Amino acid sequence: MPALQVSTSGVPDLRAFLIGAWRLARAIDDRRGVRAGSLHGRAVFAPQGTGLRYREEGRLRLGAHAGLARQAHVYRFPEPQRAKVCFEDARPFHDLDLSAGTWEAVHFCGADTYRGRFQAFGPGLLTVHWTATGPRKDYAMFSRYRRAPGVT
Repeated sequence: MPALQVSTSGVPDLRAFLIGAWRLARAIDDRRGVRAGSLHGRAVFAPQGTGLRYREEGRLRLGAHAGLARQAHVYRFPEPQRAKVCFEDARPFHDLDLSAGTWEAVHFCGADTYRGRFQAFGPGLLTVHWTATGPRKDYAMFSRYRRAPGVT
């Protein structure tokens, strides 16, 4: 994916920024399996109580594999600018605070470590870069979320 040429933008109300539908494009570099991949689809942040339920669905290509992929998370907002992101089963994943426009997150999964970097570029563009390293994982994913036209 080409480099972005816009400046990072602070997000004072994270829930309001995220809510709605987004187009999702993801590049995947699986260094352990020596495979490149991509996912193209849609992500939706839908109201769930005072939080948001995140669902993504798209077409995954990874090496010779091609198929449908889905993922879901729950976002809880203890403060307007900050979210506690959990897996569907309520296990904690990471915090998220884009009030300065960027955020770095770490999640430990057994002996593997996930490191994420989030950047907001105005009201309609968000990027997320995850790396996963450890005895079972060695990959990087770069996701670009663009606000879906006509949907908030």
